[in-house]
Amino acid sequence: MSIAWNDSTPIYRQLRDRVVAMILDGVLKQGDALPSVRQVAADFQINPITVSKAYQELVDENLVEKRRGLGMFVTEGARKALLKSEREHFLREEWPALSARLQRLGLDFATLMQEAPAGDDR
Repeated sequence: MSIAWNDSTPIYRQLRDRVVAMILDGVLKQGDALPSVRQVAADFQINPITVSKAYQELVDENLVEKRRGLGMFVTEGARKALLKSEREHFLREEWPALSARLQRLGLDFATLMQEAPAGDDR
């Protein structure tokens, strides 16, 4: 897990978002253990309380679960739930502005797909 911190968002939130991205990307699958709080804190030279706060948000969102004495694990259905919520957020919050910009630039879907650099298909 490599992270470049930015100053505009709290570190715990950036760490939470990185774990979410890892679940969405399939790097972390259901049942996989998250790195320990101590390990993440040491690796990134951040306060363990910061890591705990990020992990607690994931627990609150039912994306990971605490197993006493064992650590944190990705819950069953976490990726599916994330895909649903992230898609809804994109369509509600991001798509309207993106769509308006595409229209201003005179780009339609076919042109965009033809001229845009190739990315990985999911």
